[in-house]
Amino acid sequence: MIRVADVMARIEERVPDLAGKLGTATDFAALVERNQVPQRPGASGFVLPGRLSGGAVGAMAGLFTQSVGQGVIVVLSVRVASDPTGAVALDQLSPVVDAVIRAVCGWSPDNAPGVWALVSAELVGSTAGVLIYQIDFTLQDQLRITP
Repeated sequence: MIRVADVMARIEERVPDLAGKLGTATDFAALVERNQVPQRPGASGFVLPGRLSGGAVGAMAGLFTQSVGQGVIVVLSVRVASDPTGAVALDQLSPVVDAVIRAVCGWSPDNAPGVWALVSAELVGSTAGVLIYQIDFTLQDQLRITP
């Protein structure tokens, strides 16, 4: 049900700046555990599972249905040497953020009744010469269970 791999493949296909530069939740956790930041020059990122939220429930004739919002988080980073104010990094990051949003929003993976939508996006920090930007998306889907 969680569609992290779908979103990662979509971004890899549609955002050339991130092709081959996306990691998974495992990669992200390893960096956090070692208290490190991504070391690649330019933009890179991680696609992580986000919030899963339940909506309206229906039950009839042996079928349980529930609308579900599936979240995916895209964490982007950009490292720029000799950029004490972060202005160069922000200039490099802005078009990548825009490209990721355009690649994901409005797109529907196979079998989903809804499309991906932007929930929020914000600069979450700057450390060791790296800007970190987080984009949250949600997909309206439906859970169907025959008890």
